Amino acid sequence: MKKAFKRILYGGDYNPNQWPREIWQEDMNLFRKANINSATINVFSWAKIQPSEHEYYFDELDEIVEMLSKENYDIVLATSTAALPAWMFKKYPEVARTDYYGRHHKFGQRHNACPNSLVYQKYARRLAEELAKRYGSNEHVTCWHVNNEYGGECFCENCEKAFRVWLKDKYQTIEALNKAWNLEFWGHTVYDWDEIVLPNALSEGIAKDKTAFAGMSIDYRRFNSDSMLENFKMERDAIRSFAPHALITTNLMGTYKNLDYFKWAKEMDIVSWDSYPSYDTPWSMVAMSHDLMRGLKGQPFMLMEQTPSQQNWQPYNSLKKPGQMRAQSYQTLAHGADTIQFFQLRRSVGACEKFHGAVIEHAGTENTRVFREVASLGNELHSLGDQLLGADNPAQVGIIFDWDNYWALEYTSGPNKDLKYVNEIHQYYRYFYEKNIPVDMIPVDADFSKYKAVIAPVLYMLGDGMQPKIESYVKDGGIFVTGFMSGIVDQSDNVYLGGYPGPLRKLAGIWVEEIDALAPEQSNTLRFADGTDSVCHLLCDIIHLEGAVSLADYTSNFYASSPAVTKNAFGLGTVFYIGTQLEQKALEKVLDQVMASSEVKPVIDAKTKLEIICRSSQDKLYYFVLNLTNETLPLPQFFAGKVDILTGKALTGQTSFAPYDVALLCDERQ
Repeated sequence: MKKAFKRILYGGDYNPNQWPREIWQEDMNLFRKANINSATINVFSWAKIQPSEHEYYFDELDEIVEMLSKENYDIVLATSTAALPAWMFKKYPEVARTDYYGRHHKFGQRHNACPNSLVYQKYARRLAEELAKRYGSNEHVTCWHVNNEYGGECFCENCEKAFRVWLKDKYQTIEALNKAWNLEFWGHTVYDWDEIVLPNALSEGIAKDKTAFAGMSIDYRRFNSDSMLENFKMERDAIRSFAPHALITTNLMGTYKNLDYFKWAKEMDIVSWDSYPSYDTPWSMVAMSHDLMRGLKGQPFMLMEQTPSQQNWQPYNSLKKPGQMRAQSYQTLAHGADTIQFFQLRRSVGACEKFHGAVIEHAGTENTRVFREVASLGNELHSLGDQLLGADNPAQVGIIFDWDNYWALEYTSGPNKDLKYVNEIHQYYRYFYEKNIPVDMIPVDADFSKYKAVIAPVLYMLGDGMQPKIESYVKDGGIFVTGFMSGIVDQSDNVYLGGYPGPLRKLAGIWVEEIDALAPEQSNTLRFADGTDSVCHLLCDIIHLEGAVSLADYTSNFYASSPAVTKNAFGLGTVFYIGTQLEQKALEKVLDQVMASSEVKPVIDAKTKLEIICRSSQDKLYYFVLNLTNETLPLPQFFAGKVDILTGKALTGQTSFAPYDVALLCDERQ
């Protein structure tokens, strides 16, 4: 795969404009000691660069770019458009967002622009052009960073008018829209496009995450994502007009709900994202987020932000333990990153992020634990050179992640308020993570034929063309896994009639008559064919077999003896249907059968609590071995005799890994 960079970018967000000039040189000296080679600059400088409507001031930014260029940095140059200057709000109040509750905002915060404001678009485009005109030919500007962490939503009159245009383009006729949204319900039929209002707290909104008309609210999610994407494309194209070969990105946020990242990734040159797990986030969830970001384009990504130690905005902002930042960084590289970048390089002196960790703490010295760890990692990454860059993460299992399903499932009124999309996906991902089986996180339009098994939990919304695509994949020998709340509705959230799971009924060889919801204090029991008993939670499909065989039956409630988990032969392939939320050991039992049927193997044939990931280049296999547990663990014998690239030490059969220990091993490809 083509390499985006010449070296592993190691650095992060840098705001010298917040400091006097004498600090700048101190920073350069300290960063040099840490082998920092990149800086993300100009992220929130619009007010400094453009102090008034017709005035631009680049002197300070010129100095910063010149200083970093002389130090041979890879500069990630941001466009500053994520926070508008005060003068724009004062002169053009329409640029501000109106929130879900109908309140029109004033100057303040960030991510504060209405994406459909023509005024905002005009000045954002012009600023991107001015920056590209000035710095586009600088060879040290390695990557362009548009805006910052796009997010939120707006419910103003600009957006309402733009939404009507978006809907007219999609549905063509008002009759088609009425049918798609089922507006006959509650007598909500509309007869003209200007009768459509935004689905917020003043209209169809029941609560921030609930709505009377899911079809309308899902379309608004799509529209909002598209509106912000158009802003990104506008700035991207403005940069390209002066720097046609520029590498352009914007930093994403993992499983962030508001934006359809698979759609966004098609417009980005490289995916970048900000990783901020909390003190109790499972490592499997961190890994899944990395795999999702890699899966957006099916190629290596940038880690644009992580903290060297401590965050400031979570409820409990624990320090990273000694070695944790290093281990977390290598986990990121293992799952497909070609950069390790921090927020931030020097801690701010004031405002809400003054307690967010940094390479240089408030003490302003290299004599801190955090700086020593950053410098040690910098030395290791420097010694690696470019050998990992562009390496693939081969996988034989694909797990579907889909924003339409994310929105639709969590808008649906019933059957259980505790049903959360990301949690359901993670339960399946965790199985593969703990078995060290590589996974690709894939969109619904992925090429399924690349995978021996495709996993599709809560595939609630089944869009046009999905049924024949899945059937073709299974007929040709693929293994497909799905389950409760799948195949229920079309792209407008209208139920497929004829029995659940709708278009998947024939494929799965079952019919679901009813769906029981279990409260948190409730559970059900089931028994597998081999006599193993287990417990289930959340939802229970009441299933009738139509060609499938039962792998486990319920053993309690009025539907005892009916199937809970089924398996159906279809063509040359197999469909597994899991009709309830299984406890971990039961889900593992079913997925063990899935892996046996698909002949998918882990990275190495050994049971271990170590996380083991393989990235592959044209002629090399790179094995990352990480201990992210609280135990000291033995090294699998598979690796005995190999040399750790990071330390130069040979590993033996007696080698053990303490918590946060890491090794990187290399093999020739056969």
